[in-house]
Amino acid sequence: MDSRERTFISLNHQVPDRVPIDCWFSPGMKRKIEKESHITYEEFLDKNDVDLRYIKGPKLKDGIDQQFIEKPDMDIWGVSRSEINIRLDYNKDGNYENYREVLSNPMMSFESPSEVYSYNHWPSADWFDYSEIEEQCRKIRDKKRVVVFIGDRLNRMAQLKPAMYLRGYAQILMDLIINPEIAEAIFKQISSFYMEYGRRILEAARGKIDIFCTGDDFGSQNGLLISSSLWNTFFKKGFKDYIDLGKSYDVRVMHHTCGSVHALIPEFIKCKLDILQSIQPEADNMHPGILKKEFGDNLSFQGGISIQTVLPRGSAEDVRQHVKATFQSLAPDGGYIACTSHNIQADTSVSNVEALFRAYHEFGKY
Repeated sequence: MDSRERTFISLNHQVPDRVPIDCWFSPGMKRKIEKESHITYEEFLDKNDVDLRYIKGPKLKDGIDQQFIEKPDMDIWGVSRSEINIRLDYNKDGNYENYREVLSNPMMSFESPSEVYSYNHWPSADWFDYSEIEEQCRKIRDKKRVVVFIGDRLNRMAQLKPAMYLRGYAQILMDLIINPEIAEAIFKQISSFYMEYGRRILEAARGKIDIFCTGDDFGSQNGLLISSSLWNTFFKKGFKDYIDLGKSYDVRVMHHTCGSVHALIPEFIKCKLDILQSIQPEADNMHPGILKKEFGDNLSFQGGISIQTVLPRGSAEDVRQHVKATFQSLAPDGGYIACTSHNIQADTSVSNVEALFRAYHEFGKY
């Protein structure tokens, strides 16, 4: 059974030969794997028979960064960022993770929806070159793998996250209560961009994208970032619009959210979401067994393997037992793709990563 057969059988809530496997690594973890294993990241994926593969997607057209993005440290939203390098394993090999952290929120001082609509840094789907997308997909399909589009960390089909960059984390959450018109205007502009951006990606792929992944964090470790009623008021329509867009091109839709989102899962199901990622096991009410029992008939899951505790801090045997327990909860009757709850960070040992993939294959057989 090849990767495509295996994955689609599982997503149909039937039993394939084994649990399909996905892989989420941070850039630092990719560098660490390549350095210590002496193989490329792609070779690592093939060696471990990883079923899902991610296309790069569109790139900015030549000259767009000079024409519309004013500073070298500015992203497509007009948000300035600074490169932050976090050093790891100081006494070993100098591994590091690098991130681009927000320096300022350009809409922080806005007092009316009109200022939002007249903001001169809204991105356009016209800025991107979609011509390579079909070929990106073809290369993956030629290997009988599953094609996934998710975008990069700073440009992913979302609503709340870009608003946090633009308006400020605390301010946009307060806006939901005290400045709802401003919040609605920001979300409307963000969704409008992503609907056209996503449409052009799916159109350019010519039916070769299999899973279309959106991403917005709605949960914290202990509960929702906002109430269910506020989510329904401000985010449900855009969330469903993204799903409907994917389904109009006959692709499965996966949504990434960190944290405790148990209370929102019934709403996700009403919106016809196919796959929920990340299943963060340390978060409240997100135990894989509970989720499978309550929602497994109507939703598939991807994730569930701890990157907070077990992978960076446990032994290889701890990793093995954790995978075994997670699979016992999520794998029965299909509807599960093996993966971690987020990107494995470079503070995780290569030996534990190797133990993880061995365990995937050991316990993933049906």
